Amino acid sequence: MVRENSRRLSGSRQFRQRLVLATLTSTTVTIDDIRSGDAAPGLRPHEVSLLRLLDKISDHHTIDLNETGMDLFPRALLMLAVLPALCLWLCGACRNEAEVPAGGDYRREGPRARLWGAPGDRLLPRAPHTAWPLRQSAHSDSAQRRWLRITNDTKDPSVDTFRMTTLHMLKHFGVPLEGLELKIDSRGSPPLGGGEVFLRVPIINSTLTAANWTDEGMVKRIRGVSFTTRVSPQIENRIIYAARGIFNRFIPDVHIFTDHRSGSAGGRSPGYGVSLVAETTTGCLLSVDVTVSYPSVDEMNEESEKPELMSPEDLGVQAASMLLEEVAQGGVVDSTHQGLLFILCALCPPDVSKVRVGQLTPYGIETLRNIRDFLDIKFVIKPDPNSNTVTLICVGAGVKNLARKSS
Repeated sequence: MVRENSRRLSGSRQFRQRLVLATLTSTTVTIDDIRSGDAAPGLRPHEVSLLRLLDKISDHHTIDLNETGMDLFPRALLMLAVLPALCLWLCGACRNEAEVPAGGDYRREGPRARLWGAPGDRLLPRAPHTAWPLRQSAHSDSAQRRWLRITNDTKDPSVDTFRMTTLHMLKHFGVPLEGLELKIDSRGSPPLGGGEVFLRVPIINSTLTAANWTDEGMVKRIRGVSFTTRVSPQIENRIIYAARGIFNRFIPDVHIFTDHRSGSAGGRSPGYGVSLVAETTTGCLLSVDVTVSYPSVDEMNEESEKPELMSPEDLGVQAASMLLEEVAQGGVVDSTHQGLLFILCALCPPDVSKVRVGQLTPYGIETLRNIRDFLDIKFVIKPDPNSNTVTLICVGAGVKNLARKSS
């Protein structure tokens, strides 16, 4: 299944994805020259947090760190809770030193620098590899202002996209969603965050099944969530009005919910944004996120002028235009979820998976290279000049859940 038992890599690129693939394939990984040319070389706090969490939910492994590199020795690594990789990808600095329970509640905190629901291709590949149920709450520490969670940002997909789109991709690979629960207790906008979410992950007894997913269908409805934190709730209505002005030219079934948060439920920073999802007749979900937040005091000096933020009307138009572009590109997933789609195909049993996407993104191309290196799986890529889409075909590696007890 895996080309070799150890790999030597260089640099910080695709760091989290490489760790996920290394643990799934029990591959010893050595990564050196991590930002060796930067003024502050080595791992960032959220990356160290990822290693700490990996250490807590794994067994029979060793992690060694030096100034600009790291070694991970899985040694027949067993993930105690592998969809808890949903917690693995809460990639903030983990400051809770308690043992991770095999099921039950686990609260962890993270830095304001990274989002709660970062890209799903680092966490959902573990979905069918769960040994224990897990309930996790990612929350903020009121006593430490610098350790506050961000739920909506421009760097990563929002928690709304994770809930409305990312989780539902599992259905196309035979994984049931019954028992999965994601609740947003409070939102956190940059720079101070302050969000709190609750995630419940049940025991998943099924395995992945190969997917033949090539028909994106026609868009039948558009849904979304417009949020505001510590600003006027009228901003949400302005965003929705502008977005509907674009969508209603093409489709009447458009509903964008509002989610105004104030006080403790609104985190510690003002901000606003919208997450939109286009649902097609074949069950495909295409999503986009746009968020506006106020800069931190550290990012501004006394001589600089207060930056002019994007107006709610411009934000609504931009988000709607971005979603229409995703639809126009074609494919069964949007550009953000290409990496997750490819990894799920590669983890399937030894059967043929066939999927179709729009133009390959740089991140999707890097994901294909990592899949080749760790799983020895190569995709057959067939561009379609008529639709400007790309069809990818592969035979799964048959990755099995080492953590699940055999019956």
